Amino acid sequence: MSKPFSTRSYAFTEQGEALNWIGGAFVPAIGGGTLAVENPRHAKVMGRVAMSGPADVDAAVKAAAAAQKAWRLVPVRERADIFYKLKVLLQRDLEELAWLISHENGKTYAEGKASVEKTIECVEFGCSLGNMGAGEQLDVSRGVNCRVDHEPLGVVGGIAPFNFPLMVAMWMLPQAIVGGNAFIMKPSELVPFSSGRLALLFKEAGLPDGLFNVINGGADAVNAIADHPDIKAVAFVGSTRVGKMVYARGSATGKTMLCLGGAKNHLMIAPDADRALTAPNVVASFTGCAGQRCMAASVLLAVGNVDAILTDIIAGAKKVRLGEDMGAIINQAAMDRINGYINDAEKRGAKVVVDGRNAVGPDGGYWIGPTILDHCTMDMPCTTEEIFGPVISIVRVKTLDEALAIENANPYGNAACIYTSSGAVANYVTSRVEAGMVGVNVGVPVPREPFGFGGWNLSKFGAGNITGYDGWRFWTRPRKVTTKWAVQSDTTWMG
Repeated sequence: MSKPFSTRSYAFTEQGEALNWIGGAFVPAIGGGTLAVENPRHAKVMGRVAMSGPADVDAAVKAAAAAQKAWRLVPVRERADIFYKLKVLLQRDLEELAWLISHENGKTYAEGKASVEKTIECVEFGCSLGNMGAGEQLDVSRGVNCRVDHEPLGVVGGIAPFNFPLMVAMWMLPQAIVGGNAFIMKPSELVPFSSGRLALLFKEAGLPDGLFNVINGGADAVNAIADHPDIKAVAFVGSTRVGKMVYARGSATGKTMLCLGGAKNHLMIAPDADRALTAPNVVASFTGCAGQRCMAASVLLAVGNVDAILTDIIAGAKKVRLGEDMGAIINQAAMDRINGYINDAEKRGAKVVVDGRNAVGPDGGYWIGPTILDHCTMDMPCTTEEIFGPVISIVRVKTLDEALAIENANPYGNAACIYTSSGAVANYVTSRVEAGMVGVNVGVPVPREPFGFGGWNLSKFGAGNITGYDGWRFWTRPRKVTTKWAVQSDTTWMG
């Protein structure tokens, strides 16, 4: 995709073919294969994407390796300067990119815009690495100095999901490229067009050809990235099932790996929760991005008598307008999966108090409305498996400890939230919950830069977080240098 996206509405727009970007140019997949790309809002094919394999990945690695030899010698502050320029370009093209993401992903325009704004925030952190990326040093003994240099790994890769095509890419790219590496990005084949636009923006910002490459495709491309011996590190964001396989496959080749997987996030409502704050926050958490995000609320643990708040949540969910407040589901397969969980819960005795099945949204696309399942139990798949849709299951419990026991028995460890007006209750939960990201009256507790994003348990495979300073450490390797220049008159064992 080399042309700008000119549409500034939800009107269906054809976009052509999403090609690979290798060495500073768009090229088709070597095998010539392509796959249809749908606009979820319209359920119509908006273009095609190249389907790559090992030969395409190898071509990208060769271009990346050639470019990285010179890039690693560029001072870190000059590398970071690219991201100052990229930020200006992203701000300039914010509206275009927001509409493009809306069309390829199904988000509302407002959600697309918010995701680009978060992309820009990640770029800003990359700008700071020109100063923050300095290595540590210390005179450890008389005449002896130790320092740490953060050296690039070489050629590295990232595999991004469909739900945030630009934002997740920018979780990885600033730290990796400012760190002196060349990067190979594999976007989801469901949303390939924004990565092509990003490639052109990097080129306009002055990034040398070969340092950012895009390989489109499916499982064959992912496996080739995990297998290639000259790719030294890979980050992945997606489902737990796939993330676990990618982590094992890449680690077997000696790569540094960090794979973020799925989630089953729990919101706990205490009886003292602020009614006006809690209800709209819960609705936004489980309906935002149509629930297609790893930070979405999935299970609501209602502690004691919180019926008034639940009434407000139900009323708020019924007011959500499809196509305006909430976007489309990514494809028919996802719709079928989500509806399957709702149907199963109803058969098992859950009460469907807000029913999003058979919802009709604008433009004839893939739609499921906000859905609330009440009186759920922990033997139902809706309360234990990731649904990845606008569905929340209410489980009623008597005590906060009972709620914590349910959350901590969950094999995932991505995010959790407590709604309360009590600092003591908040501290009790945040210090005991089995989750890497915890909110207090915040249903989508995404850490903002420079704080790192990452869960625990089956929500993450690998060490550290993908964003923030942890990301800098992930994409670089520390070289420890110890120096001594003269014999000292009084020495220690080191001197």
